[in-house]
Amino acid sequence: MSSSKGRGGSTEPTQPPPGMLAHRVPDLGALELLLAVARLGSLGGAARELGITQPAASSRIRSMERQLGLALVDRSPRGSRLTATGALVTDWARRVVEAAEEFDAGAQALRDRRDSRLRVAASMTIAEYLLPRWLIALRAARPDTAVSLLAGNSAAVAERLLAGEADLGFVEGLSVPAGLDATVIAHDHLIVVAAPSHPWARRRRPLTAEELAATPLILREEGSGTRQVLDAALGGLARPLIELSSTTAVKAAAVSGAGPSVLSELAVGEELSARRLVRVPLEGVRLARDLRAVWSSGHLPVGPARDLLGLTRSSAV
Repeated sequence: MSSSKGRGGSTEPTQPPPGMLAHRVPDLGALELLLAVARLGSLGGAARELGITQPAASSRIRSMERQLGLALVDRSPRGSRLTATGALVTDWARRVVEAAEEFDAGAQALRDRRDSRLRVAASMTIAEYLLPRWLIALRAARPDTAVSLLAGNSAAVAERLLAGEADLGFVEGLSVPAGLDATVIAHDHLIVVAAPSHPWARRRRPLTAEELAATPLILREEGSGTRQVLDAALGGLARPLIELSSTTAVKAAAVSGAGPSVLSELAVGEELSARRLVRVPLEGVRLARDLRAVWSSGHLPVGPARDLLGLTRSSAV
């Protein structure tokens, strides 16, 4: 870039070519440095205040002068002082920095408001058997965040997220609902269970996939992740014996002896240990599924939602 001689032999940079505003206006760091030089009357003092070296500060001032095409600072053994042009630019810089501080305060206020609440939507098994310990850990890390939990089936979770009524969701189905991004956070198995009084509890040979598909079962409602996995694995199901909207209700009906059911291994550990339910061996089909965290496509979880997602990954089952 060429330069021209001014009065007293000083060198003034030429005006840079026009372009985007970001290329013509110095960054905030440079403006803050100029304000510090004006306040302290010393380039070295300004450098120390901002935590940079004096050569780095001098280089940044020269770069700003080239960018603006203006001489801003006169340097001498007695210190650094602003040129008349530099004093005028400093007044403008002060307004820019004050506006940036206002911008930063506003952005922080928005982050504080966002971080004050977290809306979670989760399918029933995850809501009942996994989320409680994750939310307890989140409470320890973010005591000022109020968390609301909406429990429903996997289809309802997707609807909540797509409607903007939840910040993060958890589902159990076979695939990721349209309009959502996802990551696998855990793995689960479905098992056949029955009350000890049911004939299946005394079987000597494993149940076949065909027998299971042909038997009326106590099932979750359509749209639930459990129902989707079971239906896909067996290629269809008999008409349900009873259809219920929560894992707890299905489990209670099976314990009562009303009929057999297929439930998450996560949900029936206590009942199996107490012999209120019996696991029925099954051959010819593997009822496994991935548990996923989901969120609106293109919008990665932030704030408390990001922290909760991190907790699920650190304690994956």
